[in-house]
Amino acid sequence: MILNPDLEAYIHSLLPPRDELLAEMEAYAAEHRVPIIGPAVATMLATLVRLTGARRIFELGSAIGYSTIWLARAAGEGAEVHYSDGSPENAARALSYFRRAGLADRITMHTGDALTALATTKDEFDFIFNDVDKHGYPAVLEAAPARLRVGGLFLTDNTLWHAKVLNPQTPDDHGVVEFNRKVFSRQDLDTFMSPLRDGVVVARKRY
Repeated sequence: MILNPDLEAYIHSLLPPRDELLAEMEAYAAEHRVPIIGPAVATMLATLVRLTGARRIFELGSAIGYSTIWLARAAGEGAEVHYSDGSPENAARALSYFRRAGLADRITMHTGDALTALATTKDEFDFIFNDVDKHGYPAVLEAAPARLRVGGLFLTDNTLWHAKVLNPQTPDDHGVVEFNRKVFSRQDLDTFMSPLRDGVVVARKRY
């Protein structure tokens, strides 16, 4: 863990209980080892959506749709949220959750390569959340900011990558390291990193 485990537990103790559906998804993810962002990071994402008034959102790498539900709820009725994942099984499970949550009407499903899905949509987004396979992070950085409106937010999960950024070995490790170096060097983005959970980069498009 990146944070002191006691501090991590303290942060989680402050969060309000999740509803029955989110709690079920958290339990499923833990049992089946499905990576989800967890409630602390999800709360941060939802708060940023509300703060910025984001209504058009694209999520790259959505798994079973846990973070998608948080984003869609925060964006509100009439919002347009795009789910994307390479696994048909994940997508089917996610869709069942969206229907149960009453959110299916504001979520567009994409199954397959996330960047291909982004490229096939039109117009700019207010908010893009990146959580694809880590070796793909540099490619996401090349593509995603151009699809944001000025003032829009680009968030990326796992940017401390279980501390593997300190001694990268695998393609995934090197992908995160390269992403972090490049995102902080871009002049068109205002960028900071939160050490919450496994690290989250938040970047605002300047121009």
